[in-house]
Amino acid sequence: MTPTATGVSRPSFAWAAPAAVFFGLFALLPLVLVAVLSFAHWDGLSAPHFTGLDNWRTLFDDPVMLKSLWLSVLLTALGVAVQTPLSILLGVWAAGHQRNRAVLSAIYFIPLLLSAAAVSVLWRAVLDPNFGVPAHATWLFGDGNLFGEQGSAIGVLVFVSAWQFTPLHTLIYQGAARAVPRVLYQAAQIDGAGRVRQFFHITLPQLRNSIITSTILMVVGGLTTFDTVLILTQGGPGTDTTISAYYMYQKAFKNFDYGTASTIGVLLVLVATVISLIVVRLSGYDRMRSTMEGL
Repeated sequence: MTPTATGVSRPSFAWAAPAAVFFGLFALLPLVLVAVLSFAHWDGLSAPHFTGLDNWRTLFDDPVMLKSLWLSVLLTALGVAVQTPLSILLGVWAAGHQRNRAVLSAIYFIPLLLSAAAVSVLWRAVLDPNFGVPAHATWLFGDGNLFGEQGSAIGVLVFVSAWQFTPLHTLIYQGAARAVPRVLYQAAQIDGAGRVRQFFHITLPQLRNSIITSTILMVVGGLTTFDTVLILTQGGPGTDTTISAYYMYQKAFKNFDYGTASTIGVLLVLVATVISLIVVRLSGYDRMRSTMEGL
């Protein structure tokens, strides 16, 4: 145990060594290898050879790549805009003591137990234009082909992602809402504040740290979404839903251009890191300190 300036003892680094080794082997090492491959040409069979910055120059001259990066950011932003308010409202509700709340919460969290591939296959069948719900509700869905136009296809991707991952963020907000001191609400009630004012002036400010954490998770998850696009739209129509992660898959496993695919992977890591750092810096999260640190 190492004593700190405040006199509180902290565990030594040995306690974190197993996790550090695991992270190094399965996260840092593959990332370094991908970064090296981004400066080489490799078809997966012959020996890779160094090409310098050729992959990066080719990538930024590729209109499909630039479009895919914009689509990745757009889908991520839409995901945050849709999932954040839903998660907060459901999380605050689930933190209460309503009748049958536990049963309803358990049912609601079922999508979180399914894999993204299973969820995508499920909704692909439900939204199939030939035998799915749109085929029997043309008054609502028009010709029924939600995957035939960019706007509706993006809407489907946002909806399916929200259906699966909103429960995860709801769980985060549920725990945070339960940690809000009840004395704050009791004082607000004495002052005559109703539930709406309590929500905006007490609950939301107390959820600040959770909102930041949830947003970062949404950003990283949104930029690395792959299987949902692969199963639902396959990047179509045309390249209208070809996000960067799916384009990386095409380059690697269809064109056997692992150098360019590695370049896309490194670019996604950089974009996700920059956005996360901006969120942390603007929110002041990096300057926050816990009174329970070290305990």
